[in-house]
Amino acid sequence: MELNLFDIQVYTDRRNTLKQNFGQDGILLFLGNEDSSMNYKDNAYPFRQDSTFLYYFGLDVPTLAAVIDTQSGEEIIFGNELTIDDIVWTGTLPTVSEMAGRVGVTATKAYNQVAGYVQSALAQGRTIHVLPPYRPEHQVKLSTWFNVGFAEVAELVSVKFIKTVVAQRVIKSPLEVSELEKAVNISIDMQLAVTKHARPGIKCYELVAKALEVAQANNGRLGYPAIITTKGQTLHTHYYGHELHEGDMVLSDIGAENAMYYGGDLTRTFPAGERFTDRQKELYQVVINAMDHAISLLKPGVRYKDIHLASCEKLVEGLVDAGLMKGNPAEAVAAGAHTMFFQCGLGHMLGMDTHDMENLGEKYVGYNDTLQKETSLFGLKSLRLGRELEAGFVLTIEPGIYIIPELIDRWQAEKKYTDFINYDVLNSYRNFGGIRVEDNFLITDNGYQLLGKYLPKSLQEIEGLKG
Repeated sequence: MELNLFDIQVYTDRRNTLKQNFGQDGILLFLGNEDSSMNYKDNAYPFRQDSTFLYYFGLDVPTLAAVIDTQSGEEIIFGNELTIDDIVWTGTLPTVSEMAGRVGVTATKAYNQVAGYVQSALAQGRTIHVLPPYRPEHQVKLSTWFNVGFAEVAELVSVKFIKTVVAQRVIKSPLEVSELEKAVNISIDMQLAVTKHARPGIKCYELVAKALEVAQANNGRLGYPAIITTKGQTLHTHYYGHELHEGDMVLSDIGAENAMYYGGDLTRTFPAGERFTDRQKELYQVVINAMDHAISLLKPGVRYKDIHLASCEKLVEGLVDAGLMKGNPAEAVAAGAHTMFFQCGLGHMLGMDTHDMENLGEKYVGYNDTLQKETSLFGLKSLRLGRELEAGFVLTIEPGIYIIPELIDRWQAEKKYTDFINYDVLNSYRNFGGIRVEDNFLITDNGYQLLGKYLPKSLQEIEGLKG
């Protein structure tokens, strides 16, 4: 098995930066992931290492843990050597010591010594900092090692540790940007394959297969379950059984994770046949206009929440022109009326995770002490990123229009937003579906950079791919 690693100095520099930023304050504990059984013990889901573990230690191998003692500087990787049975069934790997050496760690111990290490440190009055556990086996381990109940595990989580990791990982180095470009380019090739293969009479699962083929042919994999559907009004559907018909639109939201664990996240909406209908063209252009307006605002120092709201206003302007909304766009957005059509957020951070570092908490990644997330307002509660942008951020821009019959029925019955929504017109669009268009961007010192090669998005370009 070949380990995909950066140069040893990348990992040692990352850990040294972490220690410097964190200060001498106890022990940092990193939990790697382990194989997770699918339907019986020896049939596991595809393994994916924890991203923070990958960032600092690089080893994409199950059942590892690591510690950094911020006071002594000691770094230890805990892991198990392969047994002869392991070698017979899965082949050889470097020893734990050899793997540790390739990422600049000199001390190793058996995995079953983690518990003793933790308990000894606690007995000495040391503070052990942990990140939020998102897997049940992590919660079980922490409960056992720290001798606390499941409900108390959350109290072990170190906000200082979270904030220090987020502050480091959120700024992408040139090396990371290069890897993200590779992942985005694979994602673009996936989208092109899906778009060109789509035609009336085939099923969505055939398009998913095309995306997967391109990812694997480039030594990658899907970074998240593909969203390829003719029912684009459902934001995150993973049902692939629908057949494409003339007049349908296909929403394809897919992204590749490359060999170094960085991901792209792109969406295109295109006709199942060769041309959009007139209604589809009109609302597609509304989405493109909102997207282009948002992109024009990208630069350091601007709050992403403000870009989201500005994009929403542009969306409402187009919907007013189309007759689906009425009134003043700014007032409509302030009231929340636009969320009949755009229920989610404009975008999110992107990196080693599609929603970068989401396991560490949106309030620390997409928000901060100066801007708290709205948790109750429809639309804003789904905005994963709101904070001021900084050079080095990588993020998505993905406006959309989603016409959801159930939402129409509920709000019309409640007479909600009647000053802004033309329900009579809207009801004639009940079977319209949804449109989303998404690209990935790096925030630079003076503005932004589109990541990856150009992927067609205009009406004419999309129809050109289909012709």
